Amino acid sequence: MSPPRLVRALFSWLPKTAALDSLQEPAMAYPHFQQPSFLLASLKADSVNKPFAQRCQDLVKVIEDFPAKELRAIFPWLVENIFGSLDGILLGWNLRCLQGRVNPVEYSIAMEFLDPGGPMMKLVYKLQAEDYRFDFPVSYLPGPVRASIQERVLPDSPLYHNKVQFPPSGGLGLNLALNPFEYYIFFFALSLITQKPLPSSLHIRTSDCAYFLLVDRYLSWFLPTEGNVLPLLSFSPGGASPSPAPRTPAMPFASYGFHHTSLLKRHISHQTSVNADPASHEIWRSETLLQVFVEMWLHHYSLEMYQKMQSPHAKESFMPTEEHVLVVRLLLKHLHAFSNSLKPEQASPSAHSHAASPLEEFKRAVIPRFVQQKLYLFLQHCFGHWPLDASFRAVLEMWLSYLQPWRYAPEKQAQSSEVQLRCVAERWAPFVQENLLLYSRLFVAFLSRALRTDLVSPKTALMVFRVAKVFAQPNLAEMIQKGEQLFLEPELVLPHRQNRSFMTPTFTGSFLSSWPPAVTDAAFKVKSHVYSLEGQDCTYTPMFGPEVRALVLRLAQLITQAKQTAKSISDQPSENTAGRSVLSWLGLCSADRGSSYPTTDLDEGGQESIRKTDEYLEKALEYLCQIFRLSDAQLAQLTLALGTTQDENGKRQLPDCIVGENGLVLTPLGRYQIINGLRRFEIEYQGDAELQPIRSYEIAGLVRLLFRLSSAINHRFADQMVALCSRADFLGSFCRYHLTEPVLAQRRLMSPGGQARATSQAQGPRLSLRFLGSYRTLLLLLLAFFVASLFCIGPLPCSLLLLMGYLLYASTVVLLITPGKPNQA
Repeated sequence: MSPPRLVRALFSWLPKTAALDSLQEPAMAYPHFQQPSFLLASLKADSVNKPFAQRCQDLVKVIEDFPAKELRAIFPWLVENIFGSLDGILLGWNLRCLQGRVNPVEYSIAMEFLDPGGPMMKLVYKLQAEDYRFDFPVSYLPGPVRASIQERVLPDSPLYHNKVQFPPSGGLGLNLALNPFEYYIFFFALSLITQKPLPSSLHIRTSDCAYFLLVDRYLSWFLPTEGNVLPLLSFSPGGASPSPAPRTPAMPFASYGFHHTSLLKRHISHQTSVNADPASHEIWRSETLLQVFVEMWLHHYSLEMYQKMQSPHAKESFMPTEEHVLVVRLLLKHLHAFSNSLKPEQASPSAHSHAASPLEEFKRAVIPRFVQQKLYLFLQHCFGHWPLDASFRAVLEMWLSYLQPWRYAPEKQAQSSEVQLRCVAERWAPFVQENLLLYSRLFVAFLSRALRTDLVSPKTALMVFRVAKVFAQPNLAEMIQKGEQLFLEPELVLPHRQNRSFMTPTFTGSFLSSWPPAVTDAAFKVKSHVYSLEGQDCTYTPMFGPEVRALVLRLAQLITQAKQTAKSISDQPSENTAGRSVLSWLGLCSADRGSSYPTTDLDEGGQESIRKTDEYLEKALEYLCQIFRLSDAQLAQLTLALGTTQDENGKRQLPDCIVGENGLVLTPLGRYQIINGLRRFEIEYQGDAELQPIRSYEIAGLVRLLFRLSSAINHRFADQMVALCSRADFLGSFCRYHLTEPVLAQRRLMSPGGQARATSQAQGPRLSLRFLGSYRTLLLLLLAFFVASLFCIGPLPCSLLLLMGYLLYASTVVLLITPGKPNQA
């Protein structure tokens, strides 16, 4: 097959000079392999000169024809060439941006080459059979793991056991000695983290990219949901290679002073005869793949780091991207399907015995053993530090996917309608109770986020609706409440548990070597779960306790307020907005005295967005009432306390305040109302009209020029103006009408933080020419001159006619108003 020549475009992403200068072989365990490889030099040259398709064809031939001894020299370079460098400088094949609909040829070639049964994996297994090791720098591991190893403390995960290599005297840095499969998966997983985030200008759908689809393929291949046997490798002459023997650490660690066996060796050592089940020879790949994915994608926060991050002075740590979260959600969904693929008789506690195959044991332990703790800390950090915008939807859906394992069970029912939610079967009660914190604590964290967001936004309303709908599934709230009762159950009632220690299991060796025997005591399981995730001295706030119920009532109150705000926005016709902007431009309507509501995405989406927002909020409120058993009377009381009705003058009420020593003080609800534009203080300019800010309907330069002119006239003729305004005849009234500023003594300066105070300022007679600087006045003058020109009237006669007309109008007004009443032209 000869692909088209357009594949040349793909490899142009690689910087040519950087590819030659920085792609080097890492130091190997054996010195004689550090000599230059002519095969490696040839492939490096081809990476610059040949198109992508031709390079892949050459690599396939090299993998098939060359022995493992020669392939070992090119393996580290090839892995880095594909996935990019660990420092993020080299992009590699840029799998995170490679899409089938944009680059179909390059996409299909890359997917075929990196497929679990493709040429690259064949190279991995070819090297695996020779028990080669490749050094991986510890400095690129997640923060908690890196810190632990640097402190000479072995991490909990068995992934790192017997792999840490300390540098010789004078050497720099720590390394992990990884077998080829581990080395390949480490680079594959870390390329999601180490590569620079995608620019916001690139609108790339993550689920269509090669990287996302490769993750899905690897999960389906190594963690199969159908059957108990992994796919066999047809190219291996001696069958699947066993897990290589772990290397002994060069220096003892503080916590662990003994060696650990792999899952395979432990499994075989406990059998009286060799197990003929092929899964026993392949389970190490499944275990390694999952451990690497979880460690690289989730293990960025430890319990100690999480507790330190609660301090307001803590510095920001690792922050995942939206793409990262979407990939983790894919992992969680597949792990649920993988774990739920156990047959009912295999999933029962009685089936937990030595007769079960390694893959069956792995399916039982995959969620609580590998994922739960790291996922909880990961979600806690996201809930507390993710921006308060619509991008949080990715984190939300990842969390909700984990909370609903029944959605990925083989016996799941057809999706029911929106009206009738499907009941959660009783068989899921142990999962809910043993993941109590991920339901209750994270629900409270979501409440605190929802109370700080704009519920009028359709995207925010949708997130509140999604969470309420999930927790409103019949029987789920009862399961959570039962789990809380088990946790809060006093220890005095259970004397047989007095000597037990609620601690995280000691994770040494392979995952089965430390997995405790089945515990039938539900209360002990719940307590162990909570203490292992939060620590022995944690303070648990019940989800159905009074504190959380108060937050729910407050959220219900804000939902009611947001619904009324959305309705008020929908009641304002779009024509009014357009007309108001035109009038503001003409100066007939003040631009700063417009709508009480700020511009939101409701305005962008139109009536359809308003309808969706109202629907989401209505259903969310209904679901919250079901979960926490809120009555109609409580909702009515909330609506009444909210004070959203208009007063007798038809004006909107002020934000929620309380009366303090110095006047009105905003409450938290009042601050929320101001931030989200639900209410506002009516603020009017009460200073000198000549000094107020230049408005949008005025010409800035002309206003400043007219101000200087009027100031000069007022200063030059101030005494004459005072004398004219002091007269008691018609001329005095005429001058007072045009020259006197309104008295400010009757105005009251008000502030929400202080008491109202009267002013006694007054301005003397003065002339104001600012009205000539507005677009409205100039437009009217031009219109008058244009109409006069139609009747053959020149500019000078037209100006005289306008002046005479105004003098007649002003004289009539002066005669009708109360003599001496101040006014302003």
